[in-house]
This record gives sequence, C-alpha cells and structure tokens, in this order.
Amino acid sequence: MAKQTNLKARTGAGLLVLASLALLATGCSRPTTLEEIRSEGVLHVITRNAPSVYYEGRDGPTGFEYELAKRFADEIGVELRVRVAEDNAEILSVLDRNYAHIGLAGLVERPGFSDNYRILPNGLEARSVVVYNRDVERPETVADLRNTAIHLVAESNHEHYLNALASEYPELQWQVHPGLDPAGLLGRVESGEFKVAVVASNELDLNHVFFPDVKEAFSLNEPESLNWLFPIEQDETLLNAAAEFLDRLASDGTLAQLTERFYGHLDRLNYVGARTFVHHVRNRLPRYETLFQDYGSKHGIDWRLLAAIGYQESHWRPNAVSPTGVRGLMMLTRTTASQIGIENRLDPEESIQGGARYFTLVKEQIPERIPEPDRTWFALASYNVGFGHLEDARRLTEDAGKNPDRWMDVKEFLPLLAQKEWYSKTRYGYARGHEPVIYVQNIRRYYDVLAWMKEPLQATEQVASQEVFPQEVTDEPIADKSDPAESELRAMLPKELGLTPPTL
Repeated sequence: MAKQTNLKARTGAGLLVLASLALLATGCSRPTTLEEIRSEGVLHVITRNAPSVYYEGRDGPTGFEYELAKRFADEIGVELRVRVAEDNAEILSVLDRNYAHIGLAGLVERPGFSDNYRILPNGLEARSVVVYNRDVERPETVADLRNTAIHLVAESNHEHYLNALASEYPELQWQVHPGLDPAGLLGRVESGEFKVAVVASNELDLNHVFFPDVKEAFSLNEPESLNWLFPIEQDETLLNAAAEFLDRLASDGTLAQLTERFYGHLDRLNYVGARTFVHHVRNRLPRYETLFQDYGSKHGIDWRLLAAIGYQESHWRPNAVSPTGVRGLMMLTRTTASQIGIENRLDPEESIQGGARYFTLVKEQIPERIPEPDRTWFALASYNVGFGHLEDARRLTEDAGKNPDRWMDVKEFLPLLAQKEWYSKTRYGYARGHEPVIYVQNIRRYYDVLAWMKEPLQATEQVASQEVFPQEVTDEPIADKSDPAESELRAMLPKELGLTPPTL
C-alpha cells in the first residue's frame, strides 16, 4: 500500500509539472496552484508517522495534523492523498522538489525556512524540552549539559537551538539519530541507554505516559508555532485558502475541539499512576483479559475500553466495595445489577458481563447525532455520574451558548453541578461534577496504554510475548526501578507500529 501511495504521489506530481509545461508551450496563462489542485482533484500531502501528526488508528488514518488536512481537502472539494516519509529530512526533500502540495512535519520556523518554503502556523505550539532518565541527576540549566551527549531525532526543531547555544557553551555535544522517532528516543532514555535527549513538548505529552522513568528538565525555548510547509515554487493561492480555513476552524471552535481530542486527556496519569497501572496490567489483568474480550465482543465494545473502565472502577479487584455499597470489579450498584440481571456482583465474570451490558445501555441513551469520539466520552461520563446529571450539564452548556454535543464544552460545566448557584437551576440537582471529568480522562489514558501494550503483542511472536509478560498472578510490591521487561517490550516493537496513542 505504501509503495502504491508513493507511486501515485510521484505520478501526480509529475502530471502537474507536465501540465504546467504544456500550458506554457501553448501560450496560455498558467493556472494557480489552487486551480491545478481542483483540476486534478487531489491534494498531495507528505507527512511522517507520529501521534501528533499522522498514524493508522483503529478506524483508519488519524492524527492531529492529518485531521486538519483531511478537513481542508474536503473544504476545497478534492481527495486527500497522503505519502508517508521516513523522517522530516525526506519531507523537506520532497517539498524542495515541489513533489507535494503541503508538508506536515510538526516543525517550527527555523533560520532559512522562509527562503525555501511558505509557512503557515497550524494552531499548535511546542517547546524543545530536555528530558533525562530519573536515575540521572537532573540537569537544571544548559551549563549542566556540557560534556554530556545530548540525543536528537533528525531534522528536528531542536538542533538550531543547540547551535545557537554552542557559541556560549562550546562543550555542548549532541548526536542526531536519523533512524529514530521521538518515541524511540524516549524509549532509550527510559532504558538508560541515553542519559539526556531533547524532544518536542507535544511529542512528550503524547508519549510520556508510556515512559514513566523519563523526566522533563527544562526547555530550550519559549513556545513556538508548529507549521504547515508549502513549496516556495507554489504561488500563494493554496496557502491563502489554508490560512482562511484554519482561521475559521479557530473561530468556530473546531480547532479547539481537535486539540482537546488529541491532547485534552494527557495530564491524568503521573509517574506513580503509570507504573502502578503497568504493574497491574502484568499481574492482575491476565486473570480477566479473556472475560473482557468475550463480553466486549458480545456487546460491540473494544475490550480494552471495557478493561479501562474496570481498572478505573476497582483496579481490577473483584472484591472491591465502596462505602456506599457499590461493589465488584465493575463497581455496580445493587439497583443496576438487578436491572441488568446480575445476581452476584462479586463474581468477576458476572461483574464484567454486567458492566458491558450497562455501558451498552448507557451509550444507547446518548443521542446518535453526536459523533465519535465524543459519544463514547459522554457515555463514560453518564456511566459515572448518571444520565440525568449529564443532561443537566448539557443544558447548562447550551444555555451558555456553547455546544451541548461537544465533550470539550460540556466538561467545563459538569463541575458546576457541585455549586448551588448552578445546580439549583437543574432538574436533578447536586452532583460531584468534577468526578466524571476526571473519570473520563483517566479512562482515556488507561485505554491509551492498553492499546499500546496489547495491540503490538498480537503482532509479535507469541513466544516473545510470553517471555515479556509472564502470566503472574501475584500482587508483589511495585519496584522503584524501571522494569526490564517493559524496556524489553519497547525494544522489540516493530518501528512501523510506533507508540501512537489511539483516539476513541
């Protein structure tokens, strides 16, 4: 598929060049870049695999920048055709030769860029962040990096900052790794192979939960805009159309919604929480994984989402009991259990079966007009706080002139249900509205980690996976040091899988 895409991309670019030459030969005025694209019916984009840019998700291509580009292609009425490059160096090379219309590389503006490319901010900002292994003494300033090998990916945002600092700190040393992506770099810092590296802050945000032994030290710069890049040989018609499009998305809230979709749940799992979760994935989940898979499949729920709900509810403890009498692995109330035909809430199979049934019923209450992933997030909130309170928050959202069908808007109003001046206006009254917001964000992160840890295991040899994840059933204390098994797993992941958090 990649080879076909590359061939199509090159063929399309070649046709554009031939068409332009033909027009010049006949004396006709050359069409604008935007006119050429609409005539061919294809927008050619060059990009790379990264959770912040583009990746193949469960339901097809996704990623923050891809989603923007897809909407832009729809806006101008053409097909989006994506070519995936090995790295940013290849993206820039393709743009230099005018073989693509737009480059999605996640790069800030650098010296000389304006001489070679037309530049358009895409709505995100990033910093170049120094990271280190938690067993290494934390570097506080650039001076602490002298005589220490600093590791970077190729054609990144970071090298020109280091070049600028080198005049003041001539002892600075860095090594560029063309074969690594940011996740690969973080994996080597996690394992201790690299002591210090520099990555983009947005890439760190998306991957940090997978590498709990990696810590942030300081930034080399203030936040700067990430950009779409256009070949300098193009005229400005495509750039101007894209600028108008992004401005409108910023004005109508679509850009903020996309940002929330990919980045809005990344602050819920700290170091301790991440290591505890990984520990329980190895030691508790194997007892119940088949049950989650069976009942998830039966009810049309991604089993990893169902497992994430179970972990948020009870940390996969079948005997869990709350002070209010909610109990079991999925923490069902007596009323809910009776409603869905569950007799023994403390039986793991009955509890998981009940959780799957109940989540299905809850999701059916959410209006079908609400698109995914927001519909799933609303269902999770309803599972936690109750449908009535969720509806109260949606009404408050609508009354405030915001969109009651967007999770990013409604989650601002859910916490207000704990304040009398707000809940006194609602039908169902008081609720601890902060809880469903945290609940949804936690589950989104647990799901991220489960999708990363479990999906690659299905793609690798079973023998290797059994060695990495022995079927332990004990709950031994969590070690302070990084588990060699987790590092071994990361090392064996095929590069093409990457560490790309899925989006529900």
